Amino acid sequence: MDEKTSSPETPTDVAPTDVTATGDRPAVDRSTRRAALWATLVAVPVTVAVAGFTFAKLSPDAPVAAPEASPTSAGPRSSAPVEMPAPALAERPGVVCRALVSQLPATVRDLAQRPVTAGAEQNAAYGDPALTVACGGAEPTVDATADVWTVNRVCWYADERSDATVLTTLDRETAVTVTVPRAYEGALQWLTPISDAVVAAVPSGGDSPAGCRG
Repeated sequence: MDEKTSSPETPTDVAPTDVTATGDRPAVDRSTRRAALWATLVAVPVTVAVAGFTFAKLSPDAPVAAPEASPTSAGPRSSAPVEMPAPALAERPGVVCRALVSQLPATVRDLAQRPVTAGAEQNAAYGDPALTVACGGAEPTVDATADVWTVNRVCWYADERSDATVLTTLDRETAVTVTVPRAYEGALQWLTPISDAVVAAVPSGGDSPAGCRG
């Protein structure tokens, strides 16, 4: 009897080892890594830009330069007495001037009244530089064709000087003179409240120029 010799068969149908079944990670695709890298490079500057914009919006604004003070702005102003002459007045002009001073307003536009060195019963001053009101002086002599101005029913003559406009009434029993410094534009515009006081306290009188009667 022939003896059979058996030998183990070499398996030829064993399936190749599946890499994923053993728990090993698959190789990362290079193109995927490159895309991720570019995404990171783009995201970083965008984030920085957004942060900078947010900081700028939250930061306080740069201080704005303060406007320079002008004669009509709320800058420091002197309240010291204003030097003014006080010529002696006859009895009637003295009465009229005291009445005028009592009717003058506490402010002329935004200029507050200031004390005067002399003649408080006939003088007044406002603001810095001082706009002044003097009662009882001489009425100027003007030509019939001279330029005159009517402000709130009061006739004024304007004498233009280098540092001020000097305005004097021409139609009142007692003359009233207002000196408006050049620092204040539009001299006639400052006369409105003063004209109201003149109408209330100083009677009309004398011959006014034709320009004031038109």
